[in-house]
Amino acid sequence: MPDIGPFLVSARSFDEYRAMFALTDADLTGRVLDCPGGAAAFVAGAGERGIDAVAVDPVYAGDRSGLGEQAVADAGRGNRFMLDHAHRFVWTWFRDPDDHRRRREEAATAFAADLRARPERYVAGALPALPFPDRAFDLVLSSHLLFTYGERFDDEFHLAALCELVRVSRVEVRLFPLLGHVDGEPHPGLDALLGRLAERGIRSDVRRVEYEFQRGGDEMLVLTRP
Repeated sequence: MPDIGPFLVSARSFDEYRAMFALTDADLTGRVLDCPGGAAAFVAGAGERGIDAVAVDPVYAGDRSGLGEQAVADAGRGNRFMLDHAHRFVWTWFRDPDDHRRRREEAATAFAADLRARPERYVAGALPALPFPDRAFDLVLSSHLLFTYGERFDDEFHLAALCELVRVSRVEVRLFPLLGHVDGEPHPGLDALLGRLAERGIRSDVRRVEYEFQRGGDEMLVLTRP
């Protein structure tokens, strides 16, 4: 998989995940995979609530001792991007760039603490070949990789990655957002990809969610296996 930086997913909180993926309590009763997990605090928050969740990311394969510090530093770097491009974002979930930085740093700190306390919940692996058996998870969540970095991944990679996420799911895969990071536009190959998934018996549905930070980014893709 192409290198896109030290973290594939920045430090988003458990509550932000719930909003991005329109997660209900019922959705979280089974085993959940966060792919790629990056520095997100979803698994940490899930553990506090008794939810069985695992994160997978290639960054977990290396020396983990400095990941917490790197996560906090990346939160600051991301905030500087927000300051330079504030017009591209909707300031409702976060009040302003200062609130964004604070909450990202809190999530990064929670990630780092959980990584130390429960390292087995953070598995090294990368799309499109995950180190899990078929149907290992009831629900698979994937944010800010596919479609987000569409300019770096061709559609063959997207197709293989989507099929792999479906392979390790028992019930459903949810992906968010459907916009590119660079231009903020919907992924141009999405319809063709959904058609190729349909040929494999994989059903798809684009659903609106009650969350929008990247302007126009208020939809998730839901995939269900044949």
